Amino acid sequence: MNKKRRYTITFILLILGVLLALFLSLCIGSVKIPMADIIESVKGNPVKNDRILWDIRMPRALAAIILGGSLALSGYLLQTFFHNPIAGPFVLGISSGAKMVVALVMVFLMDHAIGMSSGGLIIAAFLGSLISLGFVLLMSRRVTNMAMLVVSGVMIGYICSAVTELIINFANDAQIVNLHNWSRGSFSGTSWTGVYVMAAVVLVAFIWTFLLSKPLSAYQLGESYASNLGVNVKALRGLIVFLSSILSACIVAFAGPVSFVGVAVPHLVKSLLGTSKPILMIPASFLGGSFFVLICDLIARTLFAPTELSVSTVTAVFGAPVVLFIMLRRSREDVR
Repeated sequence: MNKKRRYTITFILLILGVLLALFLSLCIGSVKIPMADIIESVKGNPVKNDRILWDIRMPRALAAIILGGSLALSGYLLQTFFHNPIAGPFVLGISSGAKMVVALVMVFLMDHAIGMSSGGLIIAAFLGSLISLGFVLLMSRRVTNMAMLVVSGVMIGYICSAVTELIINFANDAQIVNLHNWSRGSFSGTSWTGVYVMAAVVLVAFIWTFLLSKPLSAYQLGESYASNLGVNVKALRGLIVFLSSILSACIVAFAGPVSFVGVAVPHLVKSLLGTSKPILMIPASFLGGSFFVLICDLIARTLFAPTELSVSTVTAVFGAPVVLFIMLRRSREDVR
């Protein structure tokens, strides 16, 4: 198949997939909302379930689109940074680091003047992401084997989780309930204010990442090659770390830790496109993450309704096999 045709078909499928998943998320639930009612409501005409549509389902669906895309894009940046297809915020323990610092803020600063604004949560999650990523970077200098890097990330994740459990011991009953609900990973309770904040942060990070497409293409071919083309490799690496941390911090701050999206989606998207060019992979990864998380969120809240599963449970069910497939394929290639 012609490359341009393949790219076009892939993007059309991804966009249609996101739109279909969005409409399904708005229609399906404990209260069924007909497609005709949604169209009428979007036009501005009042319908029976306006409040459910606009106050509950629409913010939740938009949050899944924005944060799912940001998590997949963060995974793609980390895979590019480490030249490793298994790198991702959850696998490398970065999400656990963000969770640790957010838990620290929620328990010890919640009752003080600092408050729990969306911006404060993002900053806390960002700092946690940087702490974990810093340890991963130190380990990556000593460890070149892919499996050992994954093990290092898992160990960092366990350490951060242990510290989080220690922090919970100092929480009161109300804080424990909030922490438990948040740590399961869920988009329920998303407000329009939260949607505006996450949209602003992710939009800036996405545009900034897209503008790095050309230097990222050079970086994929090796640091020496990129330097010869005039790319400031040190600055580029710093930007990749910063942007991937911001993108992964957003979802932890608003929805809690969500697993395997950052690894599975970029790999699947790259298989669809047949290329790893950043100018194509950046928007495609975002769309793929949006579709994947929207579908997983829909399954989480409808499969065993009225009981709602954690989004992270569903993403793990679909994402973990992809990670295992990547590792098995790489091990076969190493043997050859």
